[in-house]
Amino acid sequence: RFAKSLIEKADYTYQKPLERLNYPNYGSRKDSLVERLYNHKLRSDLPLTRVHVGPYNPDYKEAKKEFLSWLKTLSDTKYLDIVSVGSSQLSQSNFGEEWGDKPNGGGVPINSEIDLYDIYEASRPMLVRTYAGTKNIAQLASIYEKTLNISWHALSFWWFNQIDGRGGYSVLENLKQHFDTLKYISQTNKPFEPNVPHHFAFRGADDFTYVLSGFLAAKAAKLSGIKHLVLQIMLNTPKYTLGIQDLAKARALVALVRSLEDKNFKVFLQPRAGLDYFSPDLDKAKIQLASVSAMMDDIEPNLNKSPDIIHVVSYCEAVHLATPSYINESIQISLQAIKDYRQEKQNAHMDNLQDNLELKERSFKLYNNVIQAVDILEKNVKNLYSPQGFYDILQQGVFAIPYLWEGREEFAKAVNIKTDFIDGGVSAVDSNGKPIDNLKRIKEIYGV
Repeated sequence: RFAKSLIEKADYTYQKPLERLNYPNYGSRKDSLVERLYNHKLRSDLPLTRVHVGPYNPDYKEAKKEFLSWLKTLSDTKYLDIVSVGSSQLSQSNFGEEWGDKPNGGGVPINSEIDLYDIYEASRPMLVRTYAGTKNIAQLASIYEKTLNISWHALSFWWFNQIDGRGGYSVLENLKQHFDTLKYISQTNKPFEPNVPHHFAFRGADDFTYVLSGFLAAKAAKLSGIKHLVLQIMLNTPKYTLGIQDLAKARALVALVRSLEDKNFKVFLQPRAGLDYFSPDLDKAKIQLASVSAMMDDIEPNLNKSPDIIHVVSYCEAVHLATPSYINESIQISLQAIKDYRQEKQNAHMDNLQDNLELKERSFKLYNNVIQAVDILEKNVKNLYSPQGFYDILQQGVFAIPYLWEGREEFAKAVNIKTDFIDGGVSAVDSNGKPIDNLKRIKEIYGV
């Protein structure tokens, strides 16, 4: 009702761009996510906004021209804080090479440092980031540093390789490249985003796997010297997840990762809507966007400046790519929803989920199971937080990924774990469809 009313009243259309504090490094080569967040929070309790942006055009020159025009529009209208460049798959796998007749694979074609410099200039004063490479990954990360002053890096560890068709490396080689790149990122002092849990969820993983994989990736980052971690949490994945279970997953993962925080390691929360969440009915999709945006405020309801960043998924994306006008309207809806939802809770017009008992119980169960599982893994897997360690736990069946397309024989133990939708979430199940105890399952793997 809240989201439907918000869209029908259309107050969001009056939502102006958030006031920016024009600090000395703002929009310059010295600007950074950490400094942008610090200065933003002096003026506002609302999050920074990040959006994935990129037109589709098979013509290289026309695609680049259109993208630079979009960036100029987004910069001039001032709603968006962080532009995430939707580079093509070919840009990630064959940067700097002769492409010939190779298919671009959708997304913005980027094949030179000049392309990247042009993107940086057109996007001023927004922060910029883009996909990691899927080949020569550390080398491309260094190019992003030089050209884009990339606001943060992201890696997916077990993904974006042969098993999901997004790259040419084997899983083990991919892990080696990602751990090497992590070391490079730590030297830049840039934040890092582990782009991990939802990739398991896309392939049928249970909620336990979702939370466990996210925590292990975050701890690996800390141990590699990363000082600032951007924790992306994709809600509505799968889209039929019950809201209370979605929040339980999010809260469990956030609490686990925040437990790693100390003076040298800081976590920035960045929730987002699910990829396949939105209806092709655009009026309904607007309501869905308002609803999930309000939900983001219940992940850490005790912190009035959380989330730090929201990854806004434009409401039109079930139908077509988001142009700047759709992007700006989606940002308006998201920020208005968070602002109004906070006011409704303050006025006691909405249920306060901070102390909801069922939500606490669901979240604690996930948190406790993952903590115990990590203890087992750390005691029984040699060099757990290493390429070989991460490969071994995937190969040994610690994670459930029944819908994996490629590598089903190599990772048969993970593929053979059945999952099903139970009690509002996804659970690992036995041959009779009954939920199984993940801790017992992992103890059996390692004979403990």
